[in-house]
Amino acid sequence: MTGPSMADQPHQVRLTSNGLSGTVEVDGADVSAQVQGYNLEARVGSAPLLVLYTRPGQGGVAFEGLAHVAIGGEQDPGPSIAAFLASIEPAALQRAALDRGDLENSKTGVTAAILAQLTDWAQGSS
Repeated sequence: MTGPSMADQPHQVRLTSNGLSGTVEVDGADVSAQVQGYNLEARVGSAPLLVLYTRPGQGGVAFEGLAHVAIGGEQDPGPSIAAFLASIEPAALQRAALDRGDLENSKTGVTAAILAQLTDWAQGSS
């Protein structure tokens, strides 16, 4: 985001949800019709940050209090994925894939092992 946003000053927020439906109120105004998802982040020593998304969210939540509010949109994962893949050393990936215990002796076994290894690395596993 650029320039001032609703996140600059805390706003009164009320969230209610049962995981299937719910309401989002900001400063007493029901904005549920415009909001299709949200993320609530709390840190010790500061007001929570509520990020409202234009993409559907899931899960049950109940929150009422002051929060910084930011409006966000769907992020394109492509650049992050490309940066991750560009950081991989091909020889290290090949060694790791060929050393996997789940490597199958099949037509696509090596490819499956490479994809499994990339998935493990993306999730922080070695």
